[in-house]
Amino acid sequence: MLARDWYYNERNRIGLDHAVASIYGSGDDADERARAALKMLGVKPGWRVADIGCGNGVLATEAALMGAVVDAIDISPAMLALTRIYTRDRRTAVRMHSAGLLSFAYEPNSYDLIASEFTLHHLPDFWKAVALARIFAALKPGAQFFLRDIVYVSMPDGTERSVEQWADYNIKNHDLGRDSVITHMRDENSTFAWVMERMLTEVGFITVSADYHAPMHATYVLQKPAGQG
Repeated sequence: MLARDWYYNERNRIGLDHAVASIYGSGDDADERARAALKMLGVKPGWRVADIGCGNGVLATEAALMGAVVDAIDISPAMLALTRIYTRDRRTAVRMHSAGLLSFAYEPNSYDLIASEFTLHHLPDFWKAVALARIFAALKPGAQFFLRDIVYVSMPDGTERSVEQWADYNIKNHDLGRDSVITHMRDENSTFAWVMERMLTEVGFITVSADYHAPMHATYVLQKPAGQG
């Protein structure tokens, strides 16, 4: 299937969004934020965890330090190299895979947790749905999916507010610089919150929580129904 010429090529995105990846995967408190998220999700020793779009490897490494068996997955050789350095510095190990949301290998019903941060927006909506269906199939019944991404929380207001005014609002009320926001809006494939919520529901997920704490920033905790094989 992956060889068909109409299949979306994730690797075309390599090198286009590393600045954003470095912003979200770095910082003095990145490891603390990852640990807090993993504790909230109830990670236990022996869990099988996948971090798809692992970036700098912070969350994958913290999960491994908590005793999980971790697959760190990214299409970017540069990101995997950073993950390798980070795991070495933290004296832990994860299994690294050169793949993306549409190409990572899995056995059905095999993961206790899958996480993906600031990666899904690279895909057009059709392929987002394909990727989410693959994640759903890879999770064990009752397991969770932790998703953080750039999502447009509000809609442009048409005659009441122009697209330019809507863009300015997002720029002024987000913690990223103007150039980063503009580049993302122009070149990436983020979608609206209501589209994302419907897509997640249609795939089969139960929404445990949906947190929209900035005009372009969403965090979802989702669950595969316990009776769903």
